[in-house]
Amino acid sequence: MMENKPFCISKWAVFSAWAQVRDNRGAAGVDGVTIEAFEKKLKNNLYRVWNRMSSGTYFPPPVRRVMIPKGDGRERPLGIPTVGDRVAQMVVKIDLERQVEPLFHPDSYGYRPKKSALEAVGKCRERCWRYDWVVDLDIKGFFDNIDHFLMMHAVRKHTDCPWMLLYIERWLKAPAEAEDGTRLERDRGTPQGGVISPLLANIFLHHVFDTWMSREHPDCPFERYADDIVIHCRTEADAQEVKRSVEQRLRQCKLEAHPEKTRIVYCRDSGRRKDHEHIQFDFLGYSFRPRSAKNRRSGKLFTSFLPAISAKAITAIVAEVRGWRIHRMSEKELEDLSRMFNPKIRGWVNYYGRYYPTTLRRAFNGLNRRLVRWAQGKYKRFRGHQRQATQWLGRVARQRPMLFGHWEIGVVT
Repeated sequence: MMENKPFCISKWAVFSAWAQVRDNRGAAGVDGVTIEAFEKKLKNNLYRVWNRMSSGTYFPPPVRRVMIPKGDGRERPLGIPTVGDRVAQMVVKIDLERQVEPLFHPDSYGYRPKKSALEAVGKCRERCWRYDWVVDLDIKGFFDNIDHFLMMHAVRKHTDCPWMLLYIERWLKAPAEAEDGTRLERDRGTPQGGVISPLLANIFLHHVFDTWMSREHPDCPFERYADDIVIHCRTEADAQEVKRSVEQRLRQCKLEAHPEKTRIVYCRDSGRRKDHEHIQFDFLGYSFRPRSAKNRRSGKLFTSFLPAISAKAITAIVAEVRGWRIHRMSEKELEDLSRMFNPKIRGWVNYYGRYYPTTLRRAFNGLNRRLVRWAQGKYKRFRGHQRQATQWLGRVARQRPMLFGHWEIGVVT
């Protein structure tokens, strides 16, 4: 017998949402309940989410606000919902995404099924060869400044489902709780870290930017990954006009292009030799700039405008590797270190090694030095003999390159 509820939400939808939340893992919210703790009382917890959502009485708890370091030394806020709230958000996300995904622009790559950051980097690389100029667009505090009225206006273009609209509005308004327990009310923005936030951001920018660009500047292709955007133009005059036009469009939508980070870049190479203030930009962890390349047919060197791992990404990798303190793990075997750290190393190599992989040497030389120090602490014969330890590790790397991802691409001692 079906229970009478104002909103028709199936229990299966809630269970399917839980399965995705469980697979995504993540930290506990303000209630301190982890994925494991939630699962111990799964039936009751899922029934509670379903019952409240179906009856219209579901009110999201505050999101736990934590500060995450940025590459420039500043911090950005991350909002972590409770596990139960992540399940509720996932119920809406699955349903709404099914409706909007076919409508999204092909050059919107962020947080979409069958789309990836590397795909965006590759497309940007191709277009930088064909278009001389780039507008490197940075939206100032995008997730923190989305206007709630305009956000709901965009969502209503895709659904009139009463319970979806009700809960999306409640999630937008849900307060944050700082680490000291302070309650922070929200009158704009959507928290980074929420399950529904990336989809809402894509819906918002689909209308604010993607369709607008296709209509107003159809000859200027772009790549957008969430709020990270690169626009390609044929001439400097076109780039100036597009920059001015986009800045005005953002102001109309109560957003702002970052005045220092938004800039026009010249894609300089052997065939494009104009002088310009900016000849490089960063996009999704890659730096695009003039680099040496070799002609495959003639073998001659020339300059091409190419992506490679950015200095910020290298700094982040070096800092994380330093934090592992591998050289202090003399009780471990080399195979143990491989099991502990190689999945992360391989992930870096797979992502940053796609384009101009020789630049990765700067990121992984420090890791090799720490492995040498580990060997000196592990084996008595190498203590005080750094050269011999280095030679031994080099032989191991050549014999067993699969142990560490960076060895597979030739970054050895």
